[in-house]
Amino acid sequence: MKRVVHWFRRDFRITDNTALSAAIAAAGSDGEVIPVYVASDWKGSHEWTGPARQEFLCGSLASLAKNLEAIGGRLIIRRGDAVAELEKLAGETGATAIFANRDPDPFGRSVEARLETMGAERGITVSLHKDACIHERDEALTGQGTVFRVFTPYSKVWFGLPKPMPGPAIRKLSTPSAPVSLPLPQLSDWGLSPAAAIPEPGERAARERLKAFVSGPIASYGDARDIPSVAGTSQLSQDLRFGLISPRQIYDAAKKVEEGLPPEGRKSIMKYLAEIVWREFYMQLLWHYPELLEQEFNSTWRGMEWPGLKGHPDAFERWCFGMTGFPIVDAAMRQLAATGWMHNRARMITAMFLTKDLHLDWRLGEAFFMRSLVDGEIASNNGGWQWSAGTGADAAPYFRIQNPWSQTKRYDPEGLYIRRWIPELKNVSNSSLLEAPSDGRPIAPGYPAPMLDHAAERDRTMELFARHKALGARS
Repeated sequence: MKRVVHWFRRDFRITDNTALSAAIAAAGSDGEVIPVYVASDWKGSHEWTGPARQEFLCGSLASLAKNLEAIGGRLIIRRGDAVAELEKLAGETGATAIFANRDPDPFGRSVEARLETMGAERGITVSLHKDACIHERDEALTGQGTVFRVFTPYSKVWFGLPKPMPGPAIRKLSTPSAPVSLPLPQLSDWGLSPAAAIPEPGERAARERLKAFVSGPIASYGDARDIPSVAGTSQLSQDLRFGLISPRQIYDAAKKVEEGLPPEGRKSIMKYLAEIVWREFYMQLLWHYPELLEQEFNSTWRGMEWPGLKGHPDAFERWCFGMTGFPIVDAAMRQLAATGWMHNRARMITAMFLTKDLHLDWRLGEAFFMRSLVDGEIASNNGGWQWSAGTGADAAPYFRIQNPWSQTKRYDPEGLYIRRWIPELKNVSNSSLLEAPSDGRPIAPGYPAPMLDHAAERDRTMELFARHKALGARS
């Protein structure tokens, strides 16, 4: 009897799971598949994840375990170094192959390289598959076969490539009874406690979110997506991050709806699908340029000075806790703390405020978001932060500096989003939320006065970037 291992990583579903389907096919009708998840053994603080994401992971694993049991399988849980644990499991069960879906991040790729070395030494086949992206690595390239550094031409090539159809749901799985499993991970295993009201985890919940989105909101996505008080986005980002749903399923569902919509609705769907393309653009860039996690993509801005806000050594902490005195910024940061999620427009506003008003290094914000977000995706998070800082691929130029007051007037003119997340401001007038107080005083009891003058800090940002650019030109 042939036995193979399927290693779950960021693909917690039994529908349209590329490597799982390949593992079942390789095992054959009389073979057995051993599904395994290897939990990390870190404790306490961690740079790249936090309680919201780990709680969602735990819930998704519990859901996956039930789904596997329903089709005759069993999820094996191990803890520690993934390669060492997979080697042990293969030895215990006599498995001849290990199947897994590729990770687009540098950390995951380094583990894959070690796994392939181990497999070659032990005579175990290691089979890695594309799953996290519709098009990955070297599929959407320039005519010269090089990597796109700008989004628009990349997206044109991406949309022009043939799209794979989603695979079927797995209906039957046979797992041997012998392998010992640890209990399902709990948040307390990492020394963490619940910190946010996260979405319902699991594959079924993800499918329900997709169904709800394509049944209505997707048709008005183009107009609603920038309004943070409106539920105009898909809310699928955490599901994509953990593979509760695949990008192929999303693309297919959106295209099916598109056929019956008028022109404006079809434009909205293309606008939404462009966000899927942005995700894959950033993943492809990180694949080819892993140094993006440490330095600016645009070499012009490497070594850029981020001196911080004069007279405010507590600027970063005030930003983190939503106490800057800029209502749209503070509302967004409090939404993040309460839910583990932040509206996309608000992510841009808060990121640009940190880098262009507080003059703090984008890497500080990037790390904070990764620790706080339930949907933290390393490539997208890095790409978004570098875009806002003006240092990345296809970035906003450094002289494009969003004014938080103008952003409020445009995207939250009635203060609905602000009042939802900042109870101190529930009784203030709309006009008080739309412009800086002329006297520099707090606009409500218990809420701080603006900690800076945006116009003055905008000028300082222009000086900092111009000075660095001039130094680079002379060197």
